[in-house]
Amino acid sequence: MSNEVPEKKQTPEPAPEKKVIPIEKDTLMSAATGGSLFAASKAIHPRSISGRFTNWRWIFVWLTQIVFYGLPWLNWGERQAVLFDLGARKFYIFGLVLYPQDFIYLTGILVISALSLFLFTAVAGRLWCGYTCPQTVYTEIFLWVEAKMEGDRSARMRLDKSGWTGEKILKRGGKHLIWLAIAVWTGLTFVGYFSPIRELIGNFAHWNLGNWETFWIFFYGFATYGNAGFMREQVCKYMCP
Repeated sequence: MSNEVPEKKQTPEPAPEKKVIPIEKDTLMSAATGGSLFAASKAIHPRSISGRFTNWRWIFVWLTQIVFYGLPWLNWGERQAVLFDLGARKFYIFGLVLYPQDFIYLTGILVISALSLFLFTAVAGRLWCGYTCPQTVYTEIFLWVEAKMEGDRSARMRLDKSGWTGEKILKRGGKHLIWLAIAVWTGLTFVGYFSPIRELIGNFAHWNLGNWETFWIFFYGFATYGNAGFMREQVCKYMCP
């Protein structure tokens, strides 16, 4: 007789069951977005406020716009005081004349400006965003025009809900015409830093602009009109770094 113990057959262990996590629909998100992944922004009509910080904001609105719109019209001798003449490759800043090989100085100024912005934001909060950022400044200007044309917050909300009457068309149309005028003038001023602004205005009046001048006037104007008139806080929330 054999003393060998018969080997037991090993039964394979059952494979672990895969845990399936069901994907449930977010009812809160669906209710907020209407079942879509994109939620359209609702029109925000801020109330008119007054106080120390509002006064400071308007002071900076005036200061920045006087500098921006007025600087190209200043003369230094027989030339424009501030002119970045790309065609002649000369940058005129009052009595200073810079050439392409001096571009390192402009780079240094931009780096210092960026670091200063980070420093001021870290030390004193959003000074730039709240008072001198172009998005803030032009949004404030466009909101002021909107309030003058359409009334206070309650009147604007009623106008949104009302049908298209002659009064609504007049108010909305007038508002957008003023917005467009500000936007085009802003584009002209911007290009006026790169092309002599007096000649630029004359050419614009006679529609005798170059291709690059035409593009940048309307591109910058369209950006001003769209950002300050429609996107507003959406630029700060989704586009601003």
